[in-house]
Order: sequence, then structure tokens, then C-alpha cells
Amino acid sequence: MYFQIKETILWPKNPAFKARRLPFAIGKVNIISGASRTGKSAVIPIIDYCLGSSKCLIPVNTIRDACAWFGVVVQTSAGEKLFARPEPGEQRSTDDMYILEAATIDEIPEIPSKNTSRKQVLSILDELAGLTNLDFGVGESQNGFDARPGFRDLSAFIFQPQNVIANPDVLFYKTNTYDHREKLIRIFPYILGAITPELLAKQHELKRLQTELKRKEREIKNAQDVSTQWLAELRAKVSEARELGLLITDQAGEPSLEEMLQQLQRLVDATDITIAVTETTIFDAVKELQGLEREESEISQELSSLRRRLEEMERIRNGAENYHHGMQIQRERLQVSSWLATQRSGDEECPVCGGHLEASGEKLKQLNRSLVAIEEEAGGAFEIPAAFDREMQRVSGEVATTTEKLRAVQFRKRALTQRSAEARKKNYQTKMAERFIGRLENALQLHKRLADDGELTAEVVKLRDRVQQLEAELRQGNPEARKRKALEHVNTNAARLLPDLDTERPNDPVSLDIRELTVKVSGADRADYLSEIGSGSNWLSYHVATILALQQFFISLRHSPVPGFVVIDQPSQVYFPKKVVLRENEPIEEPKFKDEDVEAVRKVFTVLSKVVGAAKGKLQVIVLDHAPRDVWDGIDYVAELEEWRDGLKLVPVEWLHANSGVNSQNSRPA
Repeated sequence: MYFQIKETILWPKNPAFKARRLPFAIGKVNIISGASRTGKSAVIPIIDYCLGSSKCLIPVNTIRDACAWFGVVVQTSAGEKLFARPEPGEQRSTDDMYILEAATIDEIPEIPSKNTSRKQVLSILDELAGLTNLDFGVGESQNGFDARPGFRDLSAFIFQPQNVIANPDVLFYKTNTYDHREKLIRIFPYILGAITPELLAKQHELKRLQTELKRKEREIKNAQDVSTQWLAELRAKVSEARELGLLITDQAGEPSLEEMLQQLQRLVDATDITIAVTETTIFDAVKELQGLEREESEISQELSSLRRRLEEMERIRNGAENYHHGMQIQRERLQVSSWLATQRSGDEECPVCGGHLEASGEKLKQLNRSLVAIEEEAGGAFEIPAAFDREMQRVSGEVATTTEKLRAVQFRKRALTQRSAEARKKNYQTKMAERFIGRLENALQLHKRLADDGELTAEVVKLRDRVQQLEAELRQGNPEARKRKALEHVNTNAARLLPDLDTERPNDPVSLDIRELTVKVSGADRADYLSEIGSGSNWLSYHVATILALQQFFISLRHSPVPGFVVIDQPSQVYFPKKVVLRENEPIEEPKFKDEDVEAVRKVFTVLSKVVGAAKGKLQVIVLDHAPRDVWDGIDYVAELEEWRDGLKLVPVEWLHANSGVNSQNSRPA
């Protein structure tokens, strides 16, 4: 994939300063040299962070204290794109991002502001890389390692930080963690082009069709077992249909299988299952029994209606009686009005004041008249008319008559059933007929599906043909052979580069082991893994040769998802001792290279130049190192960007002085 770094950008937290822009040359070996604590090793995590890493690994304190946003401009076949991400503060990371797209990006914002998210940026990067949307679990239960490849997985091939470039145990970036290691192992054949998106799609389709084929074959087998059992009982079913009066045949001898199926199908298709019941199949007692059943049903319905009417009339009578009883109680209570009238003589005195009660006499008379009127009204309370009693007696009589009729019919039915065994059998058969028809219909439908031209059988044949076709296409694609061929190509590339590097075994065959994610060097007696070979110069040489060999192979492919750039940090570290402990005020000493060390490091830059030149602009290498200019001076395709010494660093010194609490960048690593 054509994807190279045009520049990195740092935006300061102090708005008084302009953004720090660090440009890179496309299709060249870009070198940033400088002293310790100048920020060289921060370039890889800055690029990685802006390309959507899940964590911010940019060094804390000096750099993150001074910078508000980090950005990277990339040049792609779809134009230039600026990806920027804010300094996360106290968080481990942030999903806020800014993106700017144009044919050529010359102007950048004074300070970015969020206009997208990390997830959306990763989608854009996945699309640029042309990565498949299919997973490697091929439809089975997956763990995270079987998930589809993402752009983030490709960082293993483009970054070689100083803790990896000469590491005997780790060949690829971030594969020191189990998750990244297992994911890279899964996707490596895809990255090598051994498994193409087309083959992966066919693997998914094959797995899906194989699962469906097994299910349908299982369905056919189960159905055939059921069908075989049913066909064995077919003649018994025909006899049962005859006994039920559902099937009439005058054919002599046993009918054939097809004839039986036709007869039973006509029976299922009939809308009335009693159409075949004639005088020749049942006795007179059976006919009489059917008539009695119909008469019993009619009488039962009539009796039910009469009983409901009688119950309603009983409720009306009971209601009237309850009402009349209530009125009688009220009448008895109103008799007090007559008693009051008989006790009045006209000369009574008030028991309290002794006054006459003549004025109350008239009111007592009025009360008495009113009470008498109410008493008369109560005495004339609702009475049930005689016609109601006559109707109730009539309904009661009909209930009794109808009950007797029903008992008579039931008696005749029991007597007839007891006298006729055939009637009892027919009574049972008529109840079983519908269930028999239902079972028969299901069995016939099953037989049709299992016929040679049946739907299910045709589906299975079609699935088998497609499965065989896919298996043949996958065999023809032969991912294993393609993987071996790809690895042979990579190994050949590495073998051509190793003689030009500082290694003890330059002519021994080397092979990349993608299961162990390391290299093996084959000697006369045995093959040794990288971790079994001593010397930092050997480790450095095999790292450089392998990463460049892979990039050469990716460039040779018609399409590769891997970006066309590599960033290498401190390749010269194996040739000079590194002081682990440095006191705060102790001056930083520049490494002193011996002549043989200079020659060994120069070999690395020469090989980088050779590979970049052969790539004809399709590969970019960025080297971050202590080595001075005379190490690479005169080598082709080398572009020295900046030399960070004498106060020049990744983060401008004035930014640091403007931040409170930061007096000097030398007090903390940049």
C-alpha cells in the first residue's frame, strides 16, 4: 500500500507559539540524529498514536506537558491526510481525533478541534489498506485472535523501536504481548497473500454450505428413517382406512406401492371423510346409531335452552318474593302512625314548659295521612301475575318431558351399542378418522419430499455440487503452497541482504518462522533460532534483513495492505555502551564509535539505501539514531532531516521555558 509519512506536527499548549512541523522525504532514508534526551524515541509513539493506537505511549512530563495535540500527515494513493489527536492528560488515551483530507495539505489549523473519532479513523485506515471484512474463524466460535485483520495489526511490520531492533526474543513490534502475538500469527498468511480475500470468502462460503449440507443430510436421514417405518406399515394403514370406511376398493390382490399411495392421496384430498361410508361397509345398526347420535344432540340442545329459561324464571320469582317480604316489614313498622293518632286527645301539655300542644295536632294529622298513604302504597306492592306462574309450570313440564326423551334416546343408544359390536367399533372409528387423516397427510407429504425429484433431495444435490466446486477451487488456490512460496521469497530477500550486514553467519540460509514469529538460521549440523544466536550485531542484522525482506515482498505483490514505510530507532545502540543511570546534573556524553563500529553501522545504512533505491519511491525508511553524519555521509537515497544537538530538540526549548515548573528539558527525557 502506498502510505508514507510526509510530516509530523506538534501543537503547543501555549497559544503564543506556532506548531512544530517536522517534514520527511518521500521514498528516501530519512535520518534524525542527535544526542540523548532530545526526543528521538518519541517519534514512533507519536506516529503510532496518531494512527489510532489504543494507548498513548508518548513519553510523559516534558513532551506531553508542552504539547496539546499531536499530528501526522500521510501521503497515500487517495491524496494526503492529516490525522491529529489531543494529548490525553490524566487518561491513558482519548478517542477524540481530527482529520483533514486534501490532494495536498499545505495549511494546517492553528489548533485542531475534534471532528471525528478513533473508530472512524480506523475505518478510514482499514479502507485505505483494502483489508477484508471477513474473520479468520470461518463462522465458528471465535476468540479475539480470529477477528478480521485491522490496520492496527500492521504496525508490527513498520515500527522497530529501540527495545525491539536488537531483541533476540522479539522480532516484531508489540509481539511481546500475548494478544498481539497470537493475532499476528493468525493473520500472517493473509498479509503474505497466501490467503487472498477471494479465498477467504470461499472458505467462509464453504464452511457455511458444509454446515447447511450436514443439517439437511441429517434431516433427510431422520426423515428416511421415519419414512421407512411408515412404508413398512403402509398396507396396515390401507387396511385401517378400509375398516374406518374411508377407502373403498374392488381391486383383486394386493395393490402396488404407487397404487396405495394414489388411493391414500385421494383420501387426503377429499373434503368429506365420510363420503366413502355406504351400505356395503356398515350394518343397519350403525346407521341407526348415527341417527340416534344426531337426535341426542338435538334434544340436548333443546334441553339446555329450556333449562336456561327455567333458571331465569326462578330468579325472577325469587326476586319478587324477596321484594314482597321487604314491603311487609316496612308495613309493620308504619303501624306506629295509627297508634300515635289514637293517643292524641287534644288537651295535652308540653312536659317541659307546660304549654298547650294544639299547634302540633294538625301536623300530627298530616303526618298520619302521609304515613297512611305510604302504608297503602306498600300494601299494594308488586305481585307476580298468574300468567307468569302458568308459563313457569309449562316450562317445567317441557323440561321434564325433554329430559325423558333424552333418557329414552340414550337408553336406545346404549342398548343398540351393547347389542352391536360393529356399532361399537364404528363409534370408535368415526372418532379416530380425523386423526388418522392428519397422520396420513403428514406421511404423504414426507414421502413427496423424499422422492427422487423431491425438494429436499434436490437441495442436498445442489449443496453437494457447490461444496465440491468450492473444495476444488480451494485446492487449486492451495493456501499452504502459496504460503511456502511467499516465505521462500522473503527468505531469499533476507539471504541477499545478510552478507552486506555485520553478522557472523552471512551465508547460512535464513528462514522466517511465522508460527514462532522469529527467524531460524540453518547451519551444517542444525538450525538455530534467533534467541539461540549470540551477539547484538547478529540480532540487529537479522532484524533489519527480515523487516526489509518483508517490505520488498510486499512491494512485489499486486496489492498489499502493509504501509510502505519503516521507522527504526537506535540501530547503532549495539555498538556503544549505554549508561543506565544518569544523575540529574551529570552532562550527557556523546557515544564514541570505533572505526569498526562505524563501518558496521554504515553497513546498516547502506543496506537501507540499497533497498529503498530498488523500491523506486515505494518505500520510505525513517531512522532515529545517535550516529553522527560521517556514518552515512555519501550514501545514496539518504536525507538528513535534522540533527538534534546544541539545544535543538523535538520540542522547542522556548515551549519548555514557557511552562511553569519546567526549567530545562535536560531534567527529564524528551
